[in-house]
Amino acid sequence: MLLNYVLIHLVAILVVAISTSNGSCNQLDRGSLSSFNLSISATPPLNWSLSADCCTWEGVGCDDSSRVTTLWLPSRGLVGTMSPSVINLTTLSILNLSHNTLSGPLPDGFFTILHQIDLSLNRLSGALTASHNLPNTTTILNLSCNSFHGTIPSSFLDKASKLQAFDVSNNSFSGSLPSFVCSSSPSIQRLDFSDNQFSEQIPPGFGLCSKLQNLRAGFNNFSGQIPNDIYSLSTLQELYLPRNKLSGPINPSIVSLINLKILNLCSNELTGAIPQDIGRLSSLEHLHLHINRLNGTLPTSITSCTSLITLNLRVNSLEGELSSYDFSRLVQLKSVDLGNNLFRGSLPESLFSCRKLTAIRLAANSLTGQILPSIVSLPSLSFLSLSNNSLTNITAAFGILRDCKNLTTLTLSKNFYGETLPSDGDESLVGLDNLRVLALGACGFSGSFPLWLSKLPKLEVIDLSFNFLTGTIPGWVGSFQELFYLDVSNNQLSGNFPIELTTMQRLAFQQSSHQIDSSYLELPVFVTTDNVSSHQYKLYNQLTSLPAALYLGNNSLSGTIPNTIGQLKFIIALDLTGNRFSGEIPDAMSNLTNLERLDLSRNHLSGQIPSSLQNLYFLSFFSVADNNLEGPIPTGGQFDTFPPSSFQGNPELCGHVLQISCSAAAPTNNSPLAKGTRKKKVIVLILVICSSIFTISLLIYCFLDKRWRRMDQKQGLETTSIDIEASTTESLVTLFPDNDNKIDTLSMSEILEATEDFSESNIIGAGGFGLVYKAVLENGTKLAIKRLSGDTCLVEREFKAELEVLSTSLHQNLVSLRGYCFHEGYRLLIYPLMENGSLDYWLHEKPGGAACLSWPARLKIAVGAASGVAYMHEKCIVHRDLKSSNILLDQNLEAHVADFGLARLILPYRTHVTTELVGTLGYIPPEYGQSWVATLRGDVYSFGVVLVELVTGKRPFLVMNPKGERELVKWVMQMRREGKVEEEVFDPAMRERGCEGVMMRVVEIACLCLNQNAMERPTMSQVVDWLKDAERPPPSGSNSRHYIAR
Repeated sequence: MLLNYVLIHLVAILVVAISTSNGSCNQLDRGSLSSFNLSISATPPLNWSLSADCCTWEGVGCDDSSRVTTLWLPSRGLVGTMSPSVINLTTLSILNLSHNTLSGPLPDGFFTILHQIDLSLNRLSGALTASHNLPNTTTILNLSCNSFHGTIPSSFLDKASKLQAFDVSNNSFSGSLPSFVCSSSPSIQRLDFSDNQFSEQIPPGFGLCSKLQNLRAGFNNFSGQIPNDIYSLSTLQELYLPRNKLSGPINPSIVSLINLKILNLCSNELTGAIPQDIGRLSSLEHLHLHINRLNGTLPTSITSCTSLITLNLRVNSLEGELSSYDFSRLVQLKSVDLGNNLFRGSLPESLFSCRKLTAIRLAANSLTGQILPSIVSLPSLSFLSLSNNSLTNITAAFGILRDCKNLTTLTLSKNFYGETLPSDGDESLVGLDNLRVLALGACGFSGSFPLWLSKLPKLEVIDLSFNFLTGTIPGWVGSFQELFYLDVSNNQLSGNFPIELTTMQRLAFQQSSHQIDSSYLELPVFVTTDNVSSHQYKLYNQLTSLPAALYLGNNSLSGTIPNTIGQLKFIIALDLTGNRFSGEIPDAMSNLTNLERLDLSRNHLSGQIPSSLQNLYFLSFFSVADNNLEGPIPTGGQFDTFPPSSFQGNPELCGHVLQISCSAAAPTNNSPLAKGTRKKKVIVLILVICSSIFTISLLIYCFLDKRWRRMDQKQGLETTSIDIEASTTESLVTLFPDNDNKIDTLSMSEILEATEDFSESNIIGAGGFGLVYKAVLENGTKLAIKRLSGDTCLVEREFKAELEVLSTSLHQNLVSLRGYCFHEGYRLLIYPLMENGSLDYWLHEKPGGAACLSWPARLKIAVGAASGVAYMHEKCIVHRDLKSSNILLDQNLEAHVADFGLARLILPYRTHVTTELVGTLGYIPPEYGQSWVATLRGDVYSFGVVLVELVTGKRPFLVMNPKGERELVKWVMQMRREGKVEEEVFDPAMRERGCEGVMMRVVEIACLCLNQNAMERPTMSQVVDWLKDAERPPPSGSNSRHYIAR
C-alpha cells in the first residue's frame, strides 16, 4: 500500500548488487565491519575474507569513494548482539538485518546517521532511551517483531523530520501512543503500533500527519473514543484499530477520510449507529465493524461504497429491511457477513447482483420469505449461511440452490419449521455435487431419512438434529468417503445401530480428503451445543475444528451396540444418550483411543462397565447414567475424574465415586441371595451403613489432610503467609521467596481486585484443572493466577503434589511458582505473567505471529524449552503434557515450560496416572495407549511433536488437512519417506531464507524423538546438545542420523 516504502527497499537492493569502488575499502570501515562480524555468527558463515576488498563482502555496498553505505543481511541466520562498532560506519545509510536472531539492547547512539533501518523479526530487547534518538536523516525505521519494551520517549523522534515509515508492531511497548511523531515528522506515511501494550485513550496529534496513509494500532488496550483530529487525514488509506476497548459511537466525521480503503474497528465496545454518510467513503474496500454494540439501521448510503470487497458487520444489533437496500452497485463485493443482527424482511434480491460474491452469511436475523431464484446468478458462490431466520419452502430452496454449482457450505438450520423435506424422487435434488457441509437442524422436518443425501458424494458434515424424522438410519450413510461429522440427534428415528456406520472411512481409516478450496473456509461455521462450557465451545466453534463425531442421541434406537464400533479409531465424540439400546457395553469401545466424549446415558444397558475403558486416555466426558449396569466402576485413568452424576441411576453399581463399597455390593442374579426380597433389603441396608461410614471417614480424612497440609507448609517451607480481611470464607495467601523482589506480601483482596473478581475479560488461558487469569497489581507487577476446580480432596492432593514439584523447580526455562492460596472452594496457583503468551498462540493464533517468529527465533525457543525439560528429567520429573501451549514466551521471547499439573516424582507408587487427562491429542506417545505408565521417554516424544510444529507452522492434529492426512506426525513422516520435506513440510514463511539446512537437521532430530520404540528415543540432554549443534553442518559424507547420534 505504501509504494514509496517498497520502492526505497528495491533501490537499496540494487545498490548492494551493483555497488563497486575504484579502490580498496576504507580501513576504518573494514575494522568496524570485522568487529561487527566478531559479535555475531552466521549460518552459513559470511564470506568476509580479510584478504578481499570489504566492498565485495556479502551484503556490503560502497559509494564511489569506497566508503560503506549499505549493510544488507536479511534472513542470514545471524545470531548474537548488536555491536557498537556499527556506529563507526560513519557513511552507513541503509541497514537491513531483519529476519535474524539478534538479541540484547541497541548500543547508545545506534541511529546516529542511518537513513533506512530494518531490524524486524529479531529478538532485540530493552527500552528506547534518549541515547537512541533518531537523526534528521532517517526515513524508514522498522523495529517490528522484537521484544522492545517501555514507553517511546518524545525525544526519540524529535529530530526525525524526514521519517516516512515507523513500524514498532509486535513488541511490548506500553504507555500512551506517541502521537507526537506527527509534529516532529510531518512527512510520515506509515505508522504501525499494533500488537503492543499501549493503553489509555488514543491521544490527539495524529491530525498533524498530513501525508499519513496507514495508521495501525490494533491489539492493544486503548479505551475511549478515536480523537477527532484523525478525521482530518484526507490521505489516510488504512485505519486499523481492532481488538481494543474503544467505546462510544463512531464519529460521523469518519466519512471525511475519503481515500480510506481499509477500516477495521472490530472487537471493540462501539455503540450507536453507523454514520449515515458512510457512502462518501467511495474508495473503501474492506469494512470490518463486527463484534461491537452497534445499533440502528444500516445506512442506505453504504451501497455507494462501490469498491467494497469485504463487508463484515456480524454480531451487532443492526436492524432494518434488508430487501429495501440496493446492493447491486457493490460490484466488487466478495464476502458479506451480516449475521447475528436484527435485520428483517425478505432476502435482498439486489445482493445477488454482486456477481463476485463467494461467501454470504445472513444467519441469526429475522428474515422471512423464500430463497430467491436470482441467487443462481452468483457463479462463484461457495458459502451460504441463512440459519436461524424464518424462511419457508425448503423444496423450492433446493430446486434453486442445485444450480449453484460451486456451493460447498450450506447452513439453513432453524428455518422452514414444520415442513417436510423434499421427496426422494424430486428432480430438484439433482445437483449440489460439490456440497461438503449441510446443516438442516432444528427445522421441525418430518418424514424419513432423506435418500437424496446419498447423491451428494462429497459431504463431510451433516446436521439433521432437532427434527421429527422417523424410520431408520439407512446403511448407505456409512458409505460416504469424506463424512466425519453426523448429527441426527433429537429426532424420532428407530431401528438398530446401523452396522455400516462402523466402517465410515474418515472415522475408521482416516482416508485422504479432497483438496479444499480456500473459499470453502472463507467464513467460520458456528456450532451451538449445550453440552460444553462456553470456554470449551470456543474450541469447537468453527468448521476447521469440528470433532469427528456421531451424535445419535435422543431417538428411539434399539438393539445392542455392535462390537464393530471399535473400528472407529479416529472418532472424538460419540453420543448415544436417550435411546433404547440394551445388552452390554462392548469391550471393543476401548479401541476408540481418540475418544474425548462418550455419552451412553438413559438407555437399557446392562452388565458391567468394561475395565478396558480405562485405556481411553483422552476421555474428558463420560456418562452411563440411568441404565441397568452393575458391578464395580473401573478405577484409574480418567475414571477417577468423572463425577457421581456420570453413574447415577444404576442401583447395582458400586465404587468409590458413588461412596458404595463393592465389598458389600449386591450379588449377581445367580446368587441364592438374589432370590429373596428380604435378603436384598439386608444387602441394601449394609450398603447404606457402609456408605455412611465411608462418607464420615472421607470427611474426617479431608479435614485432617487439610490441617496436616497447613502444618507442613508452615514448618517445612520458607514462605510468608498473610491473612486477608475477614470474610465468609477465610483465604490464606502463601508466597514463596521471590527472586525479583517484586512482591513481598499479597492478600486475597489484592488478587480479587487485580483480576476484577476473576472477570471473564481477564481470562488468558485454560489449563487441565481450570482457567488462568491475568492479574495486574497496584505496583504494576503482572501475575498469572491459575484457578483450579474439581473434587475437593482429589484436587487438593494433586495441588499439593504440584507444589512439591514447582517449589523446587528453579531453572531459567521453567515457569516458577510464586505462591498459592485457597479461596471459597477454589485453589489458586500464582505465577509470573509471561507477556508474550504461548508458542501455540504465536504459531497458530496471533495475526502475523508465525511470520514474526523467524527460524533462528524458533530454534532458540526449541533449545530453551528442551533445556527446561532436560532439567526436569535430571530430577526424575515427568511433565506428561508437553505441547506448544505449555511453552510460554517472555518479553524477550525466551521459552519457559509451564503447566506442571501432571508432574510427579518418578517413584514406584507414583508411576500410574490416577487423575487428570494425560497429555493432549496429537502429542501423546503411542505407548500410552497400551500402558498407563508415564515416562521420561514419553516427554521426548511430545517434544518431538513440538519440533515438528516449529518446522511446519501447523497444528499437530489437523481435522481438515487439505493434503488428507490429519495427524501431522504421520504426514511429516510420509513426506520424509517421499523426499518432499523441503517443498511440502517447511513452513512457507521460513522458505528461501537460507535456513533450510538447519531446518532439515531439526526434522531429523524430531524424527529420532518420535521413534515408535520408546527405548530408542534419545534423552532430553542429548536433544539439547543436538539442537545447539544444529546450525553446524554435518561432516562431509555423513548422513543426518549419524551426525545427530554421534
